Amino acid sequence: MHHLKYVVAAILVLAPAMSSAQVQSDHSRDLLQQLHDADPADAKKIERELDLVWARSGSPSMDLLMTRGQDALEAGEVEDAIGHFSALIDHAPDFAEAYHRRATAFFRQEELGLALSDLAQVLTLNPDHFEATYGLGVVMETLDRTDEAFDAYSRVLDTYPTHERALEAVERLRTRVSGQSL
Repeated sequence: MHHLKYVVAAILVLAPAMSSAQVQSDHSRDLLQQLHDADPADAKKIERELDLVWARSGSPSMDLLMTRGQDALEAGEVEDAIGHFSALIDHAPDFAEAYHRRATAFFRQEELGLALSDLAQVLTLNPDHFEATYGLGVVMETLDRTDEAFDAYSRVLDTYPTHERALEAVERLRTRVSGQSL
């Protein structure tokens, strides 16, 4: 488990450097800036819009796989969801949101290593994906890796300062993080 600290550190440190390599639409960049500056009510609307932008693969057949995977996940059919998301990844390996959704399914199966691997891929493809960064925090907290979880949640707040769950997590972990002043 000690090596996880280095994996998380690498994900959090290298992701911003990879940002220039990622092709993001001007619309996504604009939405991310608006999200950073928005009040909580507006931030929720912007978050939903970003989710829609990031969920578009650009292909109707790939979007269908995404929909089927998400429907299966919501129905509690985690194995089917993983199958759909894996097929989507096979056909569109640069589609970050497919990895994010599969990471969620792996987490529900308590396959934390597989979830971490997919979250790392999301953040390589889309370093600004605050929900994947939040998911990284959740996995680290589940593994009782408090410092790494705190770092991930804090990074979410760098992009999305009013993210309610990240704010709650930072507050919850603040007293347990080594080296933090109270």
